[in-house]
Amino acid sequence: MFEHILVPVDFTEKNAVALDTAMQLAQQYHGQITLLHVIEPIEYEDDEIRVFYQTLETKAWEKMKAMVESVDKDEVPIKQQILFGRRAACIVEYTATEQVDLVVLSSHKIGFDQPPKSWATLSYQMSILCPCPVLLLK
Repeated sequence: MFEHILVPVDFTEKNAVALDTAMQLAQQYHGQITLLHVIEPIEYEDDEIRVFYQTLETKAWEKMKAMVESVDKDEVPIKQQILFGRRAACIVEYTATEQVDLVVLSSHKIGFDQPPKSWATLSYQMSILCPCPVLLLK
């Protein structure tokens, strides 16, 4: 059922819950996981900015490696991907082109005493735009 599970990551603590859940589902369905991190570039570009983005990418690969090492990757194959672009667009395009069956990501908790200022969160966008099922975890 869920052979290819995508876990978008931003390297915050909340990603651990999404990865753990994805691992359980992948084990149950004999699937694979892709961890995807998207780096959003700014419009301005020069040599200094290119070096900055190279540094960001290097650090992202290091953090991605640490995430993979924190789980039992012998149980489930884990692919790692880093893309440059708009987060929502990159994730949606990746789900379509890479035949993703499920997206698992963390969502922030909303307090009833403090309604959201905007519905434009990444998790909300994914729930609307992704062509496959999306599991939001709080």
